[in-house]
Amino acid sequence: MRILIVTPWFPTSRLPHSGVFVVRDALALGAAHEVRVIHLISPANLGDDPLSGEVRGVPVTRVIMSRTNPLHWLRAARTVRRASRGADLIHSQAISGLLPFTLVRPAGRKPWIHTEHWSALTTPDTLPRWARPGIGVVARLLARPDVVTAVCERLAAPIRKIRGTAPVEVVGCVISPARELTRPPRDPELIRLVSVGALVPRKDPLTALRTVAALAERGIRSQLTWVGDGPLREEVIALATQLGLADRLTLTGSLDDEGVRRELDAADLMLMPTLGDNFCTVVAEALSHGRPVVSGSATGADEYTASSVGEFVEVQDPEVYAAAVIDVLRRTEAMSADEVAATLGDQFFPGVVAARYTDIYQRTAREADAR
Repeated sequence: MRILIVTPWFPTSRLPHSGVFVVRDALALGAAHEVRVIHLISPANLGDDPLSGEVRGVPVTRVIMSRTNPLHWLRAARTVRRASRGADLIHSQAISGLLPFTLVRPAGRKPWIHTEHWSALTTPDTLPRWARPGIGVVARLLARPDVVTAVCERLAAPIRKIRGTAPVEVVGCVISPARELTRPPRDPELIRLVSVGALVPRKDPLTALRTVAALAERGIRSQLTWVGDGPLREEVIALATQLGLADRLTLTGSLDDEGVRRELDAADLMLMPTLGDNFCTVVAEALSHGRPVVSGSATGADEYTASSVGEFVEVQDPEVYAAAVIDVLRRTEAMSADEVAATLGDQFFPGVVAARYTDIYQRTAREADAR
């Protein structure tokens, strides 16, 4: 099939790691379908990128679109309609990608699938207070596509309330299988922890760092490597200094997929004290690399994490996180990396996810033909 993906999130030279989940979907789908992407790009994120080009072999057309400018929405809708003439199906991704289709469908009667990731639907408290009243207004756009897929059941539940009897299905995010599973370090003198995500309040890096301090109070040395960057960077560094942990913290900044894999391989356990996530790709990637996980409980990752290799903490208390780290490491002490990875299996590998989407595409196309 000829698939046209429409998304506000896709890599640019200015933001090379943006929309990695959409890129992975596009690459997975490209093995079985002809895939093109329209990137509804914010003016602030364009950089030196051409308006037409390729990202990792996927053809991309960039359309400048401010989320606050209805004239931009209209221009984007026209561009999508023109491009859809050569497509069998439209697959929009992320809720702001629906803004151009507030009043019109993207391609007449052609099948329209939408994939949603928005964490505000499941954890509205992570948004600024002034933004929360708008969640319901924007969320109503999810009633428009023929089918909506959510990346986890946690997210599917509020979407079903919006869509009533209209189809909502769950399709997880694509993760890349580890090329080779490596043994965790398991140094008896040092626990190596890794966290992956932006340095923002929702990811709670301060609790991660305080967990290192809580472990130290129990006489257990640990090292935290945080992959990612963000506005809390200086606050994290200041707290590390205040706690006397400057030598136990490594901030790598943003890394590409290979860099993330390298840090996962160097760790004993992933620590993710999140305040709100849906699929949480990095947890699935950690498990697929044979690393157990301790995470905050406000996440959809508990849907695919076996209790034997993970624990989900319900309070943002460093002491509780420290106890969970110790417990999970003891629980998995006799497990190999292969055994940890086997608890996840291949359910999120590219071919499996692409086959799931293909089934939805074909069913939706048949229903569209019957209308």
